Amino acid sequence: MIKHLSGDYETVEYDRTRFVMLYDNDDFEEYPTHWHNAVEIIMPLQGTYTACTGGHTYVLNERDIIILPSGELHLLPQAEGRRLIFQCDNEVLEDNLALNAVLPSISDVLVITPETDKKLHLFVQKCMLDISTEYFSDNPLADTRIYVLLINMMLAVREHQLKQQTSAIADSDENFHKFNEKFNKVIKFIDKNYMHDISLDTLADIAGYSKYHFSRIFKQFSSMSHVTYINRRRIKAAEALLLDPKLSVTDVAVNSGFSSLTTFNRVFKEIKHCTPSEFKKLYENSADNFGNVQAD
Repeated sequence: MIKHLSGDYETVEYDRTRFVMLYDNDDFEEYPTHWHNAVEIIMPLQGTYTACTGGHTYVLNERDIIILPSGELHLLPQAEGRRLIFQCDNEVLEDNLALNAVLPSISDVLVITPETDKKLHLFVQKCMLDISTEYFSDNPLADTRIYVLLINMMLAVREHQLKQQTSAIADSDENFHKFNEKFNKVIKFIDKNYMHDISLDTLADIAGYSKYHFSRIFKQFSSMSHVTYINRRRIKAAEALLLDPKLSVTDVAVNSGFSSLTTFNRVFKEIKHCTPSEFKKLYENSADNFGNVQAD
């Protein structure tokens, strides 16, 4: 299934007219530790399946679902059975500003089982099966339908996350919506100002909380600290800038909001598992390979 592996980086080879890849996979094969710029969603159809990532081993029963964010190092041991393995170009999602509010649903490893939430599990399971049906159909609108199904899946997951994360601080639907509105303002502010210095005081003022209270609630809201969220937003911007051959790595660091090249290199490697220079080279090689495929 892995066609192009450079070190531990996989270049996902989409069909030239598609932004997604889906495998109805029954191979008894181990896929070694690797990462890619695609969001990956796996659902076993027959038998169990295992995914190892972040020091954890996740054993999936039939119809359980695991979501692996882009840039996540993972290993898939060989196993009997059959499973759906879905990959989506992360840039297609991140380039759509309207999706910023739901992107946290695919920012961390997430396993969805009946124990997670029965209703959510059934919904995501149906979305995966419908995506499979569309992917292998001749419908000219198949990719559009797949995109809609994926967005609906992300939306359902994000709504579940928000309700879980705010349950400790929101004692009514009114409070839930109030917190949601406040922190969406914070997220929008970060999206517009990530290239500048953003202080905790500023973010706390926007939300209307003390610094201590804001830090605690932001982590509940987004499953990460405000510093981590800002760094992830900056790295997202840096990925696009690194593709510009006219910009040096130092230029990219400055333009994406990092105060030093050392910090940029460290944070980039923590999130993307490679240095900015390596990332730039990988994409140059990927573009060359794609050009060769088209030429053939």
